[in-house]
Amino acid sequence: MAERIDYFEVAKEPLKAMTKVEQVLHESSIEFELRELVKLRASQINGCAFCVGMHTDLLRKKSVPQEKLDFLPVWAEANCYSPRERAALAWAESVTLLAETKVPDEVYELTLDHFSEQELVDLTWCIATINTWNRMSVAFRREPESVLETL
Repeated sequence: MAERIDYFEVAKEPLKAMTKVEQVLHESSIEFELRELVKLRASQINGCAFCVGMHTDLLRKKSVPQEKLDFLPVWAEANCYSPRERAALAWAESVTLLAETKVPDEVYELTLDHFSEQELVDLTWCIATINTWNRMSVAFRREPESVLETL
């Protein structure tokens, strides 16, 4: 598929704002590996090839076990994730699929068992921002090959 619009070039001010949000989240209470796993899972759900490529590359560069990357689409059936990671992935899926799930109380309660209020808000911001990036990249057909240019 051909890229429709290079939104990185067309709308530089929103891009700057999103980049600032990403910088803030980089310094948040959510550790790198968990942040990236959540972003990768949301990107898989949203069918964003650009973001799947980027976050997979970032996790590989940090030597995250291949098993965690391979089993991410079926994380609920895999034993390689910690209880904290499982709670974050459940939260990420529920928030990403908001129209379907309405983020049920049982997912919220599960998440509170593993995250402080601050961490849960930070995690939710991570999910919200990746969903924004996914929507831009899918809508304008951002090409996965261009991932390396943005890193």
